[in-house]
Amino acid sequence: MRILVIAPHPDDEVLGCGGAIARHVAEGHEVHVVVAGRGTPELFSDETIATSRRELDAAHRVLGISSVTYFDFPAPCFDTVPQHHLADRTADVFRKLKPAIVYLPHHGDLHSDHRQMHLATLVAARPLAGCSIRRLLAYETLSETEWAPPTPDATFIPTVFVDIEEYLPKKLEAMSCYQSKLVPPPHPRSLQAIETLARWRGGTVHLSAAEAFSQIREIIV
Repeated sequence: MRILVIAPHPDDEVLGCGGAIARHVAEGHEVHVVVAGRGTPELFSDETIATSRRELDAAHRVLGISSVTYFDFPAPCFDTVPQHHLADRTADVFRKLKPAIVYLPHHGDLHSDHRQMHLATLVAARPLAGCSIRRLLAYETLSETEWAPPTPDATFIPTVFVDIEEYLPKKLEAMSCYQSKLVPPPHPRSLQAIETLARWRGGTVHLSAAEAFSQIREIIV
């Protein structure tokens, strides 16, 4: 089985579903990642981008990810890109890889790039003839999902919990590769907060550690 993770930026894939990725790989499945954004020159130097991608390569080696595809859309300015460009590039990857499961950012996240990629992924994953996708799961991203507006339409509602007790150390090791993005506690993008969230999500369903997802669609055939 092939799984695809849509990450607006490097590290979103680890924050959102690093434990599930490690579990999929351990179970013999292929996991691929799309990184949609590249920092705009006005805000990010070439050196910063190169560092981020080296960190990503290291994190992906830890998790056993099979491939990464870069779209290089301007981050944090996805809202300046025609929506159909985002959706078309995503659909191209779907046609090439034919994933059965797709993980995507939550629609209510504070960062507009996350919202844009959520919508683009839904467009690209429309259940039409030839679509391979059988399950769509939205992940939560620390320092984005929990900072969304306090409105019902933006609230992350977990409906699927994946047991990652065995894989939490892998997730933390992979996130440790992103030294340029980690922040000391009590910031939510810290190793401490990542583990705390996993323990909390696990505890709500009587597991030692879990990642939570909001299921958008599942097709059982």
